[in-house]
Amino acid sequence: MDLAFVESPVQLLNVLEWAHSRPAEPLPGLPAQPAGPDPDEHVQAGRPGPGGHPGGAAAIRDLTVVVLSPTDPMSRGQLRRMAELARDEGFTVRWQEARDNAGAPLQTIRELVPLLRRSQRVVIGDPFSRYVQLLLTLAGTKDLTVVDDGTATMEYVSQVARGERLVRWHRRGRRGARELVLAPVSAVARRRLSPSPTREVEVFTSMPVDPPAGITVTANTFAWTRSRFGPPRLTRGADLVGTSLVETGVVDPGQYEEAVAALAAEHGATRYFAHRRESADKLHRLAERAGLEIVRPDLPLELIARRGPIGRTVLSFPSTVVHTLPLALAGTGITIAVCDIAPEWLRESASPRAEGFLAVVTGTARDVHRIPAPA
Repeated sequence: MDLAFVESPVQLLNVLEWAHSRPAEPLPGLPAQPAGPDPDEHVQAGRPGPGGHPGGAAAIRDLTVVVLSPTDPMSRGQLRRMAELARDEGFTVRWQEARDNAGAPLQTIRELVPLLRRSQRVVIGDPFSRYVQLLLTLAGTKDLTVVDDGTATMEYVSQVARGERLVRWHRRGRRGARELVLAPVSAVARRRLSPSPTREVEVFTSMPVDPPAGITVTANTFAWTRSRFGPPRLTRGADLVGTSLVETGVVDPGQYEEAVAALAAEHGATRYFAHRRESADKLHRLAERAGLEIVRPDLPLELIARRGPIGRTVLSFPSTVVHTLPLALAGTGITIAVCDIAPEWLRESASPRAEGFLAVVTGTARDVHRIPAPA
């Protein structure tokens, strides 16, 4: 049995992509099936595949997805929808209220230990998550797959290659009391997240990474998304994709709002697809200042864009979508344009690594059109 731990909608999407990319294990009495349908075959989500199983051959893999539910309503809503899609594919989904109260983490771990013991491979989406790191300390030497949770995958691979402790790129690296208490857990998890002679470590990613020896990289081409959704209907205008750079303390709120308004005016954008972490107050200001229709997606943007309708041009700041949307929207004729982050937009409290990391995110994106930061 493969066991996946997810904490965000994008992680669950990429677990489905990973499962779709792998050869299926045949049910008793049935011949083995290929990994999945041709990505150019456009079928609807949940449509029965070979053998009568929704989603095709990948659905007969023995995969259990454990959702370690977050607390914010937008993430929970998108995760509920993604869980429905995963069940339609034939996978077992277990919803854990992992942060419901002070005793929830201990209770969750106690309930998950039997599953961990029976699993052959553990699949995770966020190697920086303290919750996931704690679970990894109980996983022993089981094989491990890390699926994308956005641009953080790039930082994880580079930190493992350099033998550094795992720190999110937008944090300054100061170690508070909580970090010191959890330091032993993080140290064990870092060893679990590194390759060894007795453990296979795979990274399933659409991001450009340079892995150290012992880590296998498998390309995420968004074949499952393309096979289940679209092609989308295109609108005449442009759409703008929001980011959480303000919420993570990287970009100044006022500078961000000015940049969004300038981009919308210059490119004729009419809709703003909000990131699930963006606050209601910020989105209200953007709607008033830039005259944008605010869209709160109920699924990850890759699925929303593939399902359509979507603008012929999609504008974004440096983020995961400048790597994933060109793959999900391949062959549709949609232009993905990425706007650079001007140095003066960064907050004084931003991590010293922020500017360089964002430049790498933009500079390594393929099949995108780069536009300068508005003056």
